Amino acid sequence: MSARTNKPHEIVERALAMSRADGCVVLADEHSTANLRWAGNALTTNGVTRGRTLTVVAAVDGAEGTASGVVSRSAVTAGELESLVRAAEAAARAAGPAEDARPLVTGVPESPDFTDPPAETSSSVFADFAPALGESFARARAGGRELYGFANHELVSTYVGTSAGLRLRHDQPSGTLELNAKSPDRTRSAWAGQSTRDFKDVDPAAMDAELARRLAWAERRVALPAGRYETLLPPTAVADLLIYQMWSAVARDAAEGRTVFSRPGGGTRVGERLAGLPLTLRSDPHAPGLETAPFVIAHSSGDDASVFDNGLPLTATEWIADGELKRLTTTRHSAALTGLPLAPPVGNLILDGGADRSLEEMVAGTRRGLLLTCLWYIREVDPATLLLTGLTRDGVYLVEDGEVTGEVNNFRFNESPVGVLGRAVEAGRTEKTLPREWSDWFTRAAMPALRVPDFNMSSVSQGV
Repeated sequence: MSARTNKPHEIVERALAMSRADGCVVLADEHSTANLRWAGNALTTNGVTRGRTLTVVAAVDGAEGTASGVVSRSAVTAGELESLVRAAEAAARAAGPAEDARPLVTGVPESPDFTDPPAETSSSVFADFAPALGESFARARAGGRELYGFANHELVSTYVGTSAGLRLRHDQPSGTLELNAKSPDRTRSAWAGQSTRDFKDVDPAAMDAELARRLAWAERRVALPAGRYETLLPPTAVADLLIYQMWSAVARDAAEGRTVFSRPGGGTRVGERLAGLPLTLRSDPHAPGLETAPFVIAHSSGDDASVFDNGLPLTATEWIADGELKRLTTTRHSAALTGLPLAPPVGNLILDGGADRSLEEMVAGTRRGLLLTCLWYIREVDPATLLLTGLTRDGVYLVEDGEVTGEVNNFRFNESPVGVLGRAVEAGRTEKTLPREWSDWFTRAAMPALRVPDFNMSSVSQGV
């Protein structure tokens, strides 16, 4: 494929022209990443990668309905393009009718930059961050601590073309920074993370200073047994819980009686109050600093996504409003099936309780409780209640009379995000945060800290 015909939009057009299916969707994803890694106060690796993934969705009409076939491949050459299209068509002909089949989306204006080259990241994204990180290494060495971590920046340009006439394009930057500080004897560890679009809003010196404060807290150790404790969940921990809740808030599953959002006796819990606080959980593709695709990008079908919905416009959606469940995720198919409004998932999540207290102010207002750093190794125990289990990590601190007085042991927890929302008695200021457990899949979140009076620490963990 020559340089002239190697442009993503031209590949999309060629694949569509080759299609013999009754309907066709082509998605070209152009990926570029830049990363830095460090250990023991020194950079260890850095690199830049680029790649392309092409997905073809073929829809074939039959006597019993429309079948779909989906095939994705990386690094497709000119000679392999037709075989990819034919493979999708063969997969459709071999499949039974697709339950989610709908007419392809029409009437969406073409993206004005559809024919432009893909956006790309490079090591220059770290131009200001890298020197500041080097200064943090020097401060850490002088302060007797070691910094470990990584910074990653990814830019994905997605081109969507369909036989129904859609020509859409979206550029998605995603950056993550994870910084871990350890004492020289490795007995104390503290973590901080941040999501960013371009690393211009990242301050490694401030993060290092916070980690140094937490390592100092950990110089005093207090052993605590398992039990229910008043607990301050920082924004990152709240994000990890609510992202999993969002992934589980699928209308069809709820309507079929299989989830925490199912109403006993039939139907869903839409309209029920889930939180005593006036909490609003929402998504908005245009939220400042958390911008995400304003239309559906679906590489496969499932209960919460449909390849037939590719290109469907996305708007601001309230999932929970003032504590009341308002929406569950639906495709066009599942919306018709359940009778609920159309509400496709959006690539960000925001929780707002209308308050403005910082986490530090919430600590100052705590007589006795625990302050978490983050959660990890989260797994589902019971979908009917959305009971999750997982571990605390990199610092659980004891708060007494408004001050952190030491570090306690780690715990395994057993909690439902729905239960946490229902029992939370205070929400702090909403701020952008990085979910630690799910950051490989979901980075665009803004959450407040939550105070839960009886968070269930089910057993003591030896993890760090």
